[in-house]
Amino acid sequence: MVRVLVASDKFKGSLTAAEVAAAVSAGMRRGRPDVVVDAIPVADGGDGTLAAAASAGFALVPVRVTGPTGEPVETSYARRDDIAVVELADASGLARLPDGPDPLRASSLGAGQAMAAAIDAGCRRIVLGIGGSASTDGGAGLLCGLGARLFTVAGDPVGPGGAGLEEVTRIEVDQLRRRLEGVSVTVACDVDNPLTGPTGAAAVYGPQKGADPDQVRRLDAALGRWASLVASFTGTDLRGRPGAGAAGGVGFAALALLGAELRSGIELVLELVDFAAGLDGVALVVTGEGALDEQTLNGKAPAGVAAAAARAGVSVVAVCGVNELDPDRLRAAGIGAAYALTDIEPDRQRCLRDGAALLEQIAEQIAADHLIKEDACADGGMLTEVTR
Repeated sequence: MVRVLVASDKFKGSLTAAEVAAAVSAGMRRGRPDVVVDAIPVADGGDGTLAAAASAGFALVPVRVTGPTGEPVETSYARRDDIAVVELADASGLARLPDGPDPLRASSLGAGQAMAAAIDAGCRRIVLGIGGSASTDGGAGLLCGLGARLFTVAGDPVGPGGAGLEEVTRIEVDQLRRRLEGVSVTVACDVDNPLTGPTGAAAVYGPQKGADPDQVRRLDAALGRWASLVASFTGTDLRGRPGAGAAGGVGFAALALLGAELRSGIELVLELVDFAAGLDGVALVVTGEGALDEQTLNGKAPAGVAAAAARAGVSVVAVCGVNELDPDRLRAAGIGAAYALTDIEPDRQRCLRDGAALLEQIAEQIAADHLIKEDACADGGMLTEVTR
């Protein structure tokens, strides 16, 4: 019996991680009816983190929060024992913008409210995935969702988003500190940008959230002002810390006022889903994401899965929509071969539309390329390496 483990992230805009696993499983079984295919959907801290936790046995707890532009949003946190997983993208992400981007006013408030709900329900270990943010508010909204209060010089509550940071002069965190007593916060983060400057939250990620050049400059100045205020409050300036610029500055707020630890998103998710245990007896791991590119090698799910599989001595291949990495770069990341939808269908619109069917074809080919019957191996092996 040959065992294969599918541990893929989503194909953004096309297939969820679970749908990728289902398509790979179907294709593998068509090519090798005797194969046993298991699935552990994974994510890097962004979209799909809740789904990965749920697939690993966490219970989804529904909660209503305030969306990034003020509308009610139905989200969930995932709970197992006293651990809660909150996905910022689901509460305060780009997909939660009903009227399009609002770079100056979008807020991370909802993610903080989801964390507060989990803590108030008895969770004492919070894992916050911060990919997919819609805001550049320095994490101020998140803090307010947890009980912090921010005021203008006139004593009025500040407005939402990065624009609100232009007015804040005073921070009150008594309620936040009471809520967080005895609670640890770990942030799943896959970027190392500082809060401000040319590689900071506004400059690098602001345009992706709809900010024009003038708004980028305005947001960067507001984040710098916010960092100075927080530093005067805490006694430590963390604006330059790697990861402070993650999720529009949520990384900064988590470091400065939540005492959080920032960790690689994929490594943290692999721990939550007990990926190492799932490798027992596996002949081949199939990982993947929508595009294999240079970002993949910098903390994305396929690279993390490949590294973990390598430690267990298990070979890895990857599936994707499009592959921009040459074989040497793939092998250096621990990926023996990559199979892209565009290898068999150059029309990218069809790849998006018919991704599952195309992926089944690819998986059938993977079975032919990498799995051979036990009785065909003189040494009893089940896996053959093929260079593509």
